[in-house]
Amino acid sequence: MSSFLQFSFSCQCSSWTPPTSSKCVSSLISFSSNSSLIGYGYPARSTIFTPSSLQIRAAPCFCSPVPAREFCARASLSSKVAAGVKEVLPPSLTSTSDPPPVFDGTTRLYIAYICPFAQRVWITRNCKGLQDQIKLVPIDLQDRPAWFKEKINPANKVPCLEHNNEIKVESLDLIKYIDSNFEGPSLFPGDSDKREFAEELFLYTDSFTNSVFATFRGEEKDKAAAAFDEIEKALSKFNDGPFFLGQFSLVDIAYAPFIERFSPYLQEVMNTDITEGRPKLASWIKEMEKNENYIQTRSDLKGMVERYKKRFGVSG
Repeated sequence: MSSFLQFSFSCQCSSWTPPTSSKCVSSLISFSSNSSLIGYGYPARSTIFTPSSLQIRAAPCFCSPVPAREFCARASLSSKVAAGVKEVLPPSLTSTSDPPPVFDGTTRLYIAYICPFAQRVWITRNCKGLQDQIKLVPIDLQDRPAWFKEKINPANKVPCLEHNNEIKVESLDLIKYIDSNFEGPSLFPGDSDKREFAEELFLYTDSFTNSVFATFRGEEKDKAAAAFDEIEKALSKFNDGPFFLGQFSLVDIAYAPFIERFSPYLQEVMNTDITEGRPKLASWIKEMEKNENYIQTRSDLKGMVERYKKRFGVSG
């Protein structure tokens, strides 16, 4: 770890001074598409970027010495995403829970801890470093409060985002909205070819999940395999990193909650390893499992498998 990063975890303002260099911040921090610690593969394309435990707001270059205390004012350690420190999650609200004071200026993300659609938005919030700006409001889907349907979402579904006195819904729309309307590292590429491919992959998400569920229901046993072959093909398009668009993006966030659920179920119930013969997918899963912002949103996989067994009528 470089001295710059050592500072980020154990800064002593009175004794540490940033290195003098004509190189920009990105050259001081060793970015790598395989790095789990630093930005999870983000290129240095923004002057605001958030590794799992560090938020830096700085001009792109340190061409002259910066006083230690001034620099420390620009860099803050987020205790909620610090390495090894998990965010303390609030309990799920039930039918007996009082509603929050809706439209009081607080930005709230209504989720369910077991919902993959809500998890997409939760991951995005974490990767943007918005734990302090967007408050989690978890809902118990088995015992939903009546006020949730009445005051938040008439469809009675999560996720929902309360922001600027409005309620916004639909997970794919929400991850794009949060990326565009809040501070933090950009999670969508500027490259036009990658943006176009990203939209294609967003459109494919429903087909992907429906194909896998068809196999779970025993309707078409080969559909899941074909769907994962499409994922392997998509992961092979760009060679500048292990993710769908090369670098980590909203596309990875869109697929991760479903792949994390499908993989153990297929392994346990159908004795199918989704990574067999799919090296790109295997690499993608390995890299995703290094992302602390994602890991902190994961459900209990054993419990999830049991829920799927019950849903699809699998005994044992």
